[in-house]
Amino acid sequence: MPPKKSKTAPKDSPAGKPEQHNDEPKPKNEPATNDETTSTKRKKDASSDEPQKAPRRSGRGALKSSPSHRQLLNYLLSNACEDLCRPDEEAKDIATRGSIKTYSGSVMNPFEELLSAAILSRPISHRLGLRTIRTVFNDPYNFNSAHAVQKAGHEKHLQAVYDARTQHKDKTAAEIGQIADTVLERFTSKGDTEGTELGKALSDSDGDVDAALDAIKSGIKGIGETGMKIFLRRVQWLWMGGFPYVDDRTQGSLKRLGLPEEAAKLEGLLKGNWSKLDAGNVAGKGEEARQRRAFVVVLERAIGADLEGKVDQVLEAAAGGG
Repeated sequence: MPPKKSKTAPKDSPAGKPEQHNDEPKPKNEPATNDETTSTKRKKDASSDEPQKAPRRSGRGALKSSPSHRQLLNYLLSNACEDLCRPDEEAKDIATRGSIKTYSGSVMNPFEELLSAAILSRPISHRLGLRTIRTVFNDPYNFNSAHAVQKAGHEKHLQAVYDARTQHKDKTAAEIGQIADTVLERFTSKGDTEGTELGKALSDSDGDVDAALDAIKSGIKGIGETGMKIFLRRVQWLWMGGFPYVDDRTQGSLKRLGLPEEAAKLEGLLKGNWSKLDAGNVAGKGEEARQRRAFVVVLERAIGADLEGKVDQVLEAAAGGG
């Protein structure tokens, strides 16, 4: 389980530009409470295609119909679901810029996931966090590896966060550079020239994911328990020792959709319905990897729809999918 010590960050030191304040909505922080041990497997329940129970009602009244679990999983894995699970601002950015890397829709390497987790665990709105991620991972910055970040230098890190119009700019810029430096110094294997895989964190821990997370958390200042939960939620399909894992923040989102909150039960439901799901667009080499990736996609779509207040719309669209 990720350690419980909360994160800290270096103080802002303005670089000739005043800190600008955004009238963003209040941040929706991911609470850092106790989870079950992430590497412990639980007994998988049999799959079910029964309609889910007690879907959430909107202000407009009851839902017209409730999707079965199979319908819901199928819709969550579809491309059609993406825009309901991301901010409108992100959808407009994609429409303007075309194919860009986004947290909600792209496959990321472990370094990108770690940097994203650090950004999203800051006390800012989810929308600002996603905007920052889109800015640093795309042109003209392309901070997609520890080596690329280190090569760019602090002034580029600072310019990127100013372009993102986020908050805590100086702290975030300093943290971006520090994460890259530490990953290259401590967590990069010899064959990983770009510093994308964090393989040494696992090999030094003999494959123990919990120990690797402890090492990362203690080695990188500013990444706390919440950041480690976000990171593991996303990277578990690649770090198999941590699979299946559902953090406490995402459990609430799954519950609102009527899906199992427990990791093993959700995995069992997905696996039991796998042959009947339209999952051709799910990434991964081999069937097992694709199933693990689908598990992560379901978690991200669930929490995305919840944060955007579109749970009812997802349920209605899934129910109409046949």
